Amino acid sequence: MGAELYGQEGPVDGTARIVRISKGSTPTYTGLNPLQALAWKYFRHKYEIEGAVDPSLEEDLLKSHMRIGGKEYMAFVMFTTYLLLVVGVGLAVALAVVGIFLLGTGPIILLFSVIAGVFTPVGGYVVLRSLPSSRAKTRGREIDKRISSTMSFISAMASADVNIDTIFKELAKEKIYGEVAEEAAWITRDTELLGIDILTALKQAAARTPSRRMQDFLQGVVTTATTGGQLKPYFLIKAEQYERENKLDMAKRIETMGLMAETFVTVVVAFPLFLIIMIAIFTVVGTGGGGMSVILWAIVAMMLPALQFVFIWMMMVMSKEGAQ
Repeated sequence: MGAELYGQEGPVDGTARIVRISKGSTPTYTGLNPLQALAWKYFRHKYEIEGAVDPSLEEDLLKSHMRIGGKEYMAFVMFTTYLLLVVGVGLAVALAVVGIFLLGTGPIILLFSVIAGVFTPVGGYVVLRSLPSSRAKTRGREIDKRISSTMSFISAMASADVNIDTIFKELAKEKIYGEVAEEAAWITRDTELLGIDILTALKQAAARTPSRRMQDFLQGVVTTATTGGQLKPYFLIKAEQYERENKLDMAKRIETMGLMAETFVTVVVAFPLFLIIMIAIFTVVGTGGGGMSVILWAIVAMMLPALQFVFIWMMMVMSKEGAQ
């Protein structure tokens, strides 16, 4: 089957690069969703200037595979922040009206209104701005978690004298390996679609992967291949290394979860119980007045559920990280 050639700007040096696609096919593009397109419409003038976006954001977007440029994403962040500002102001006004005209507790409600009006846009900006970095770190953990089992697949393919580019192409088809297969798919895209040689594609993959283990592995493949070494022994050594590291990580995670269980008994069970008894005694004897009842209700209705939710969430996250 023939192939048609399309020029495309290189991702690093800006030079023209030939993109090969099958004859009769057409290139596909990753477009913006409606909200992102609307944000880009109103904020593109601010971020079309070269160098207006933090380079670390571009790197995080690439590592997280969010498929959006830094300028478009910052336009989306600012547009969403302004929307949340309007929501925050509306929420603050609603709380103030309810507090003053219905409940009669003006100062406290006004304080909550100010907090809601400020926290809503600021919190939204912080969350959206840190989202690419957070997703990149999540992908890195997923890759680190599955790379040990991936080494068995790679070692088996290498033992059959399969070329390294074919190994990554077949690995990209094995979706059971999760984000490792996604990294392999990008390497295959570079070699088969962009026409990059396999060693250069591996170097670029090592530079953009969010996983320390994957980066170390890919750099080792390049070094071994360029120095004339044998890849099969290298794959076996890496498989054993990552297996040992996984066992150590699992042991550390179990120790941490045991420590958190002990902390849960102390912080969520014993301490609040002791505090509730003390406040109840002060309320009965009349030392603290009506304020003690409010504090008691705050502990029972707010602090205890919040602490339990935090500990449950942390244990759930750690258990998911430990699942293979």
